[in-house]
Amino acid sequence: MNAIQPSRPPLQPIQKRRVTPRPKRHLRQRSYQVMALESTAKIAVNVVITAVAASALAQLLPYHWSQQVKLREISTEVKLMEGHVNGLQVQFSRNFDPLQTKSIMQEQGYRFDPNQRRIVLMNPDRLEDQQTESSP
Repeated sequence: MNAIQPSRPPLQPIQKRRVTPRPKRHLRQRSYQVMALESTAKIAVNVVITAVAASALAQLLPYHWSQQVKLREISTEVKLMEGHVNGLQVQFSRNFDPLQTKSIMQEQGYRFDPNQRRIVLMNPDRLEDQQTESSP
């Protein structure tokens, strides 16, 4: 019996950690409060963003309408000028058309074709006035 016995560490009682029961209701209630606060903050931010967007839109709409009116005025001016430019282009091409040189010379000058007779129309009322003045 005097044999060597294996050495064992002395037995000490293992200390158990005291687990304090956490109130689960309190945690749930706190998480609901945090979620409610977060949702309220999100809604408040969205309301502020919506108000800013509505305000900006209210300021931009009259400017947009005035720009549309100006655009309509400019487009009508462009249409008028296009018609004027088309007329000038037709006149330009006519002025430089070699086949129409003779008729243009007659329109702009007092030269006539030798084979052409000049006709002068007189107002009949003026003829009577002239005859009565010269007859006395």
